[in-house]
Amino acid sequence: MNALRSTIFSTAVILAAGVSIAPAIAATPDNMLIIAAQIDDITTLDPAQSFEFSGSDVNRNLYSKLVGFDPANLSGGYIPALAESWTVSEDGKTITFTMREGVTFESGNPVTAQDVEWSLRRVITLNKTPSFILSQFGFTPENVETTIVADGNTVSITTDKRYATSFVLNCLTATVGSIIDSQTAMEHDVDGDLANEWLRTNSAGSGAYTLGSWKPNESVTLIANNDFFRGAPAMQRVIVRNIQESATQRLLLENGDIDVARNLNPEDVAGASSQDGIEVDSELRGRLMYISMNQKSEILSNPKVIEALKYLIDYEGMQNSFLNGQYTIHQAFLPATYLGAIDDVPFTLDIEKAKALLAEAGYADGFEIGIVVREAQERIEIAQSIQNTFGQAGITVNITVGTGKQILGVYRAREHDIYVGAWGPDYPDPNTNAGTFAFNPDNSDEAGATGLLAWRNSWSIPEMSEATLAAVVENDRDTRAAMYEAIQREHQQTSPFAVMFQKIEQTGRSENVQGLSLGGAITAVSYWNVTK
Repeated sequence: MNALRSTIFSTAVILAAGVSIAPAIAATPDNMLIIAAQIDDITTLDPAQSFEFSGSDVNRNLYSKLVGFDPANLSGGYIPALAESWTVSEDGKTITFTMREGVTFESGNPVTAQDVEWSLRRVITLNKTPSFILSQFGFTPENVETTIVADGNTVSITTDKRYATSFVLNCLTATVGSIIDSQTAMEHDVDGDLANEWLRTNSAGSGAYTLGSWKPNESVTLIANNDFFRGAPAMQRVIVRNIQESATQRLLLENGDIDVARNLNPEDVAGASSQDGIEVDSELRGRLMYISMNQKSEILSNPKVIEALKYLIDYEGMQNSFLNGQYTIHQAFLPATYLGAIDDVPFTLDIEKAKALLAEAGYADGFEIGIVVREAQERIEIAQSIQNTFGQAGITVNITVGTGKQILGVYRAREHDIYVGAWGPDYPDPNTNAGTFAFNPDNSDEAGATGLLAWRNSWSIPEMSEATLAAVVENDRDTRAAMYEAIQREHQQTSPFAVMFQKIEQTGRSENVQGLSLGGAITAVSYWNVTK
């Protein structure tokens, strides 16, 4: 039995015996940060492919980008990073970045404009799930040699038409904007994969940390890059352990075996916050909890059924019980704090209204349907609550629980009935969510647009897609905000999505841990400012 398991076991025995545990001062080393979190959703650490919450957290600390973002100013808070400045052409289509001097990768190789050119072209060439964040600007494998071009200490990107400049810059703050050491990566190229397999479990960045190890479903270990251009991190090692159970995270925190617990339920938040030496931070995040209905289903593609199911969700009951303090009711695809966000709440639990709608749809006796959900505590409880309220209208729900990787695989293959999941912004611009919830220009299976939630749910929306495209080229801020407000109100009424909640993250930490930034509504963690 290893030391961690021994600690958990002995603590559980003491609790079972009814003996209270005195709060402990954190015993982790002064230069090490140990975090408990649910990280089973990581499928790869290649920034051209990584598209999950936990992977984004890791990559933010491994790689730098041309442009960073300011979590306190999501309506336009991009800031210089590897690019110290940039200029925009008169026609608004070309942005030219001037590189910061003296920055090196973890290998010691200098960060150059040529590395930027290679990294951004690579995203388009590989065409993995998150590539749409860049390809939406008209970049293709056939034109990247002329649209993404390095010249000395500058690199220029030329889009297919004029977009709001803030939109383009915000997209470059996403994980796919990470700049990779092209020389090191290409030493590991296999059969023209541009090091995709090697970068799955290795890093080649210029971020605050290098990848020590990633053990799927177990842990990620990061080692400080003391040559980081923003300064050497105080935490020389960061270990994130995959701990699923809230109670276990709390026990580890109270015993001083970890510094931070990121997935405490309301009961454990209350318990931990009463202990000396432990602080609980609450902050509104951009993550939304939603359900979606596959439009390949004859039943779920019926507009009356879609509307009925939105009235069969106990929003208030969940918010006030097992989600208490950790989620707030929110029913639109843009999180609060984003440009164009709305606070309309058109749906409440109404069993009789739902029954009437089902009868109109021809399903007065209900039907049988499946729900797929990742094995995360709050998501399973949401699925169970929905199973209960759907049942009150005669709908039999079969719940399938799996790992994050398993359930995402089913979802991206469009093989689900109803999916319970979460979605978080990739960059601080309203199109980050509009461009996936309300955009699907090609609904065919062959399109393979797995990065678009509308496509994952087989929802064909040519008119809404056009409205979404129009919003990204609008430079007037107020007009652009009004466009997103209108799209969301239509989306609420007609889409096969029931957005339910917005995340309030409650993080337990040892009081000596200071400076931990969770990234505001973007939810991208920065470890390099942490001190003890």
